[in-house]
Amino acid sequence: MGASLVVASRSYADFTPEATFDIKKVDLHRLEEGPPLTSTLTREEGLKYYRTMQTIRRMELKADQLYKQKIIRGFCHLYDGQEACAVGIEGGITLSDHLITAYRAHGYTLTRGGTVREIMAELTGRRGGIAKGKGGSMHMYTKNFYGGNGIVGAQVPLGAGVALACKYLGNDQLCVSLYGDGAANQGQIFETYNMSSLWKLPIIFICENNQYAMGTSVERSAASTEYYKRGDYIPGIRVDGMDVLCVREATKFAAAHCRSGKGPILMELQTYRYHGHSMSDPGVSYRTREEIQEVRSKSDPISMLKDRMLSNNMASIEELKEIDIAVRKEIEDAAQFATTDPEPPLDDLCSHIFANDQPFEVRGATPWTKLTSTS
Repeated sequence: MGASLVVASRSYADFTPEATFDIKKVDLHRLEEGPPLTSTLTREEGLKYYRTMQTIRRMELKADQLYKQKIIRGFCHLYDGQEACAVGIEGGITLSDHLITAYRAHGYTLTRGGTVREIMAELTGRRGGIAKGKGGSMHMYTKNFYGGNGIVGAQVPLGAGVALACKYLGNDQLCVSLYGDGAANQGQIFETYNMSSLWKLPIIFICENNQYAMGTSVERSAASTEYYKRGDYIPGIRVDGMDVLCVREATKFAAAHCRSGKGPILMELQTYRYHGHSMSDPGVSYRTREEIQEVRSKSDPISMLKDRMLSNNMASIEELKEIDIAVRKEIEDAAQFATTDPEPPLDDLCSHIFANDQPFEVRGATPWTKLTSTS
């Protein structure tokens, strides 16, 4: 209540409506010039980015808690630490553009229009989940968002297919296709580079380099750790993936490149995950707790944005605390729903496989058969 009064006592006119910040220069490959070295942020954008990143962070911490309570089961890959990647990318494209990613997908499900409630319920396998409780952590979808994909690197050629559709339809849209540093060594990715370059597809390949793949440092797993150069004949940029403004400006630059008909471009976002590869990985057998803490203290994406806004009078501490409180409440409400919503009924198991109830006959197989439990 006290914080509300303090915020209310300050008129919005007291805050700086926008400010321009110096951002880190990106490394270039096969490009004469790159994104700008400054970024202008409005107060409205800053508050929006802060809320979204804080929501992703809190949602993932709650997922960690529910997993340890064995309420979430199976695979679960958390995104905390990498929030600036998802929020920055979305700041540089539109929701009419397309996006496909690997299994660390919770953050993108939120930025692409999913709700915290739908995401949490999907993690617990409930009927109200974004995939009706049938997809779990790795398989979430919204309009123009094609998942969460569980096969390492397989989403990249799928993304090229989406980009081919964009070019074919001539709708000035593009596809963002994300993968990690571990998947960057997959052969299908290089095949996709080749086809995308030949066909000049409007696709932004993004390698979220969080430095450890499934648990092996990039130096031990890749002969070349300059992932932004891996496209060879495809232009590339290497970006500070912990700074939401760096990511946003780089994405705007890459999107303009694609929309101008120049074909694909490759972005490497240098980022860091705070959790292990998945919930089955404690994350400290191949790196030290001290290393994780150092990244948290020096390069945390939420803290970086918060400091910029406070030091330029774009928000007050009380206002940001109000956002934190509202986000925590949203997460708790979603977790309550995700633990009380019923699981999908057994006779619904074979639905949602085809667009129609019975599109064609397959001899000896009737996937729309209703199932019943014998236990």
